[in-house]
Amino acid sequence: MGNLDRRDIVKRILGGRDDILVVTGLGGAGYDCTAARGDHDLNFCMHGAMGGAPIVALGMALAQPSRRVITVLGDGDMLMGIGSLATIMTKKPDNLAVVVLDNGHYVETGNQLTASGYGVDLAGMAQAAGFPVAFDLADPADVDDKVRRIQESPGPVFACVKITGDQPPTVPKTRDASYMKLRFRKALLGVLPT
Repeated sequence: MGNLDRRDIVKRILGGRDDILVVTGLGGAGYDCTAARGDHDLNFCMHGAMGGAPIVALGMALAQPSRRVITVLGDGDMLMGIGSLATIMTKKPDNLAVVVLDNGHYVETGNQLTASGYGVDLAGMAQAAGFPVAFDLADPADVDDKVRRIQESPGPVFACVKITGDQPPTVPKTRDASYMKLRFRKALLGVLPT
């Protein structure tokens, strides 16, 4: 567990950035992204699909190569989909960033320790998979530089943000997957499917 505030970090990454396509994991990450930029039309939350956010973000990054795609998820969520790191590296999208909010616990299911809580190095796993940019963010003095790398470095980028165990309150957000899909598509492409 770290000492960085999850809402502050996510707001620094996404706040005021209407150009970024965002895919969130389940639980706290979705609330963090909503708190950062509102219930934004270009936020897509993977409610109940634990481990799926990086793969969906990969598809978006490939389909929209001129847009920055950032997926934000928790450490437990990332561990569920750890194989996605290898899959991402088969395509090497330079516009994709994976941001893991790591508090070392499965907060959604009772606060049990995750593998990262036992010391597993998630950024090291991304580096071993071939990510050209993979780092931990734990020091407040590094936040500005590493946020810029998340937003701008040719990727894929992997950032493991060491956050506190504090759980901020939930915020209202869209939970209807069909509506969210249509809203996202219309905001991105300007059309709805016929």
